[in-house]
Amino acid sequence: MKNQIKTGIFLGVLTALILLFGKALGGTQGLYIAFFFAILMNVGSYWFSDKIVLAMYRAKEVDYHEAPELHQIVEVLAKRAGIPKPRIYIIPSEQPNAFATGRGPKSGVVAVTRGIMELLTPEELMGVLAHEIGHIKNRDILIQTIAATLAGVIMFISDMVKWAAIFGGMGGDDEDSNPFVAIILAVIAPFAAMLIQLAISRSREYLADETGAKLCENPHYLASALEKLEAYSSRIPMDVGNPSTAHMFIVNPFKGVSMISLFSTHPPIEERIRRLRAMTF
Repeated sequence: MKNQIKTGIFLGVLTALILLFGKALGGTQGLYIAFFFAILMNVGSYWFSDKIVLAMYRAKEVDYHEAPELHQIVEVLAKRAGIPKPRIYIIPSEQPNAFATGRGPKSGVVAVTRGIMELLTPEELMGVLAHEIGHIKNRDILIQTIAATLAGVIMFISDMVKWAAIFGGMGGDDEDSNPFVAIILAVIAPFAAMLIQLAISRSREYLADETGAKLCENPHYLASALEKLEAYSSRIPMDVGNPSTAHMFIVNPFKGVSMISLFSTHPPIEERIRRLRAMTF
């Protein structure tokens, strides 16, 4: 519940930034236009992002006969979570990792790398799969899309303000408008929106850890898996995909690859393990 409240607060702050822009610009027409286009772009990515990311990682759907152990574990966990059994994909990478995608429980997908299946014990694999099913159960992909939509609006309006300031198109007839405040927001707001998105992602990871620990009925399964994943993922590179999708994985697959690592979408592994070890059922 604590993480859910944090997420609600973060989404509220993103919305407040948009309202501040609206007031500073002195009108709502431009805001409506920006909001419409940002939603249009993000709705498109929401409906097709699962197919795009699975193709990006060359993931292949497997049936029961190809991966019976995976199917058995996922079936048990999905039943405990009260959701339809997600489809299962395998990524042809030696790095041990996993992610979930899909618009919601009815379209859920769990993808694991070949490396994670070779590294983890059945109990540790159950912990990882429980974490990913926790993401699906908690509708994290929907929440991330809402956050991306709001942040996209902020970025779009920020660019509009900057160009308007350059070409002298700032200001409006509304006496409450303040072009100077709008310019300041245009500089600060995108950075704030990015940090809030990262905070939401981190909050959802903690929540998925908690949900996953309850689903597999033993928090030590996931804690042990995270220890191994942290050790091996930094040594074995992810040879497919893109750093922009790092937030989807259970551990960051692109550590040190780019500047994106300075603003990690994942909480510290040590803190995640500490919280899991402290859980009791």
